[in-house]
Formats: sequence, C-alpha cells, structure tokens
Amino acid sequence: MVHTFQIPNPDRLDRLVAAAVPDVSRSQAQRLIEAGLVTVNGSVVVKASQAVPAGAELIVEVPAPAPATALAEDIPLDIIYEDGDVLVVNKPAGMVVHPAVGHASGTLVNAVLGHDPDLEGVGDEARPGIVHRLDKDTSGLILIAKNDRAHRDLQSKFADRRIVKIYHALLDGWPPTDTGRIEAAIGRDLKDRQRMAVVPAAKGRMAITEYKVLERFENRGRGRHTWVEVNLLTGRTHQIRVHFAYLRCPITGDTVYGHAKPSLAVTRQCLHAARLTLTLPGKRKPVTFEAPLPPEIEHLFESLRG
Repeated sequence: MVHTFQIPNPDRLDRLVAAAVPDVSRSQAQRLIEAGLVTVNGSVVVKASQAVPAGAELIVEVPAPAPATALAEDIPLDIIYEDGDVLVVNKPAGMVVHPAVGHASGTLVNAVLGHDPDLEGVGDEARPGIVHRLDKDTSGLILIAKNDRAHRDLQSKFADRRIVKIYHALLDGWPPTDTGRIEAAIGRDLKDRQRMAVVPAAKGRMAITEYKVLERFENRGRGRHTWVEVNLLTGRTHQIRVHFAYLRCPITGDTVYGHAKPSLAVTRQCLHAARLTLTLPGKRKPVTFEAPLPPEIEHLFESLRG
C-alpha cells in the first residue's frame, strides 16, 4: 500500500513516517527507509535521521505482509463449549489471539489448531476460525468457527448485532451515573497513530457502549474504583478501553489509555469478556455462555472490599 502525505511541521524522517502511517512503529519506519521505500519530494531517502522540511511531499510504500500459516501447538485450552460447528474458549489474559509480528507462537490460533487441526483453512488463512477478537490482556469468552459455514454464520450475526457481548471491567474513578450509554466515534489518534481515540464523526466510525455500575469502591490510599458491566453494541478496536478513558475512568491496569503506573497492584488490564448470548449455527434457540472472573481479579475485589 502506498501512502502520500504533505508534511505540516519539520522533523526527522523516521519520526514523520511513524506518525503518518497507521500501525507502523518507529523501528519499522527505519526499516522501510533503509529498504528504499520512502521518497521525499520524489527522491528516495535512505537515512532515517534525514531532516524533512515543512511542506515536503512524503510517499511511503508499505509492502503487503506475507500470509502467515499458523502451526499447531499443544497448549491447554479452557473450553466452555464445543460442537461440530463452534468452539467457545475462555481465553486467559496474556494470550494473543492470532499470530502476528512478535507473536509467531503461543497464540490462541496455535492452541486451537493443536486441539483441532481441521480448523486450518477455515475463514482467513492467517486467522483460521477467528470471527472476533480480544486484546492480549483481556480475558474471557471468544468464539471459534470450526467450518466455513459456521464462520459465515457467525460473521453475519456479529455484523447484524445479533450476538450480545457482555464484559466486566474495573475502572479507575467513578463514572458520573450508575447507568450510561457512550456514543462517540473512534478512529486513529491524530497525535499518536499507534493508539485509537475518540475523534470527530467524519474521521472515525461510530461506536456505542452501554454500562451499568455493579459496585463502587473508595479506599484511603487507593482512591476510587468502580466495577461495571458493559454491553458492547459495536465492535471497534479498543472500544471499551477508549470509551472509558474518554469518560476519564480508564480501565484499571490499562497503561496505554489509562495511567502509566497502575493504580492497583495488577499486571494486566482489568477487562473480562464475561458473557455471550447467541443462536448457534444450525440451532433455533439462543444460548448463553459465561466465564467466571479470573482469580487475580476476584482477589483484587476482595482486597478493595476489605
């Protein structure tokens, strides 16, 4: 893919490329420059530290990633439900869903291929069986399609909002009301292209998040925290994390959208996909699957209540 930009402010080339191109880090920008894939005012520049003046035209060519074929691995899975069409897994925090740069193994896809090798080739070659995703540090329920018919069925239901996704989250601070609905467009952060943010409607996609307060906590020395149930009505990247940060009540432990130093002794963001309600492929009646809170979050609540 080729990206063309007009440079608003002078800076060194690698910083400009990383800021301008979505999902490209500064180290990746340096590799693109060294490979001769970046031009400034029509000339190839291979020096990452090259100063670029304001008003210059910057063209960046980002090669398409080579399709990755995930390998089956013998990784234990917490299987909530399984039939001939669907696998419902309770994913632990810390597990990446599908292989990507820096995560070639140990992912959920590697694990489900180890559980069922026939999943290879279902849907996207690089993400066999995956119809939705959870962030690495979000735990909880995720659906895996075991054949192409089920994959299409579940994708259609997600697109039409016929699958109810309920999350539980611990927040830093207290939301302004006990129930609420956040409607705000989400897109790339205009100042940091590696993050998402609430943006003007014309620059993003509308996102809707509903929440209900389950419990409020106030502890001397720890501050205020809130346990909420979240109904995700759309599925934008990092939606829950961005929306609650927008309310100034970020997810506890979220060092990207919240506090750089966690407010409590946690090593993950306190976000858990707790419940899914849907009609399974080939079935007529809806079913609900639930995943209990992980022990580390349960212990955190006990300490806050104490």
